[in-house]
Amino acid sequence: MTDNGLPMDLARLVSDHHEVLYRYAFRLTGSQADAEDLTQQVYLIAYVKLNQLRDPASARSWLYTILRNAYLKSRRAHVPLPASSIELDMNCVSDEIANESLDLEGLQAAMDELSEEFKLVVMLYYFEQRSYREMAEILDIPLGTVMSRLARARSRLRSRLVAADERVATVENTNAVSVPSAERVSALTIRRGRS
Repeated sequence: MTDNGLPMDLARLVSDHHEVLYRYAFRLTGSQADAEDLTQQVYLIAYVKLNQLRDPASARSWLYTILRNAYLKSRRAHVPLPASSIELDMNCVSDEIANESLDLEGLQAAMDELSEEFKLVVMLYYFEQRSYREMAEILDIPLGTVMSRLARARSRLRSRLVAADERVATVENTNAVSVPSAERVSALTIRRGRS
């Protein structure tokens, strides 16, 4: 119900929350198409259960819960398709997607490598801004488990992002066109000769 006693309008829910729900779905799924599907599924479920939303102020939290549950349900039923069986036409890839910064791609790749238990605590903490206690209640696990999963998830993300940065730096250095001075060439030769 809204302040004037009328039921919450689905169009208003979409306009108020679509962007944050899509970003959350994208971080969970790692795929634009899957995020779009998941976001659409959330609004379909919300439309059917709109009468269950008692407080419009908690609409975002309610939608996050629907999204998280829909994601978990889809992961249980999901059978991965081998990448070799997919034909991809690179001309169909949006320029907008191709121009995203490497940091976001690296973050998404690191998130995709996390197991579901770690990915969920990261999303709850950083995206939904839930407290440890709220996370423990939502996931039905002890508070200490929430804290340790979040610490491990942070550590894994950090190590993957640092490793990705090092790989990028190596590639950039390899691709750099520079002519080394005679001193540098001789220093490299000496070091290689010792090893």
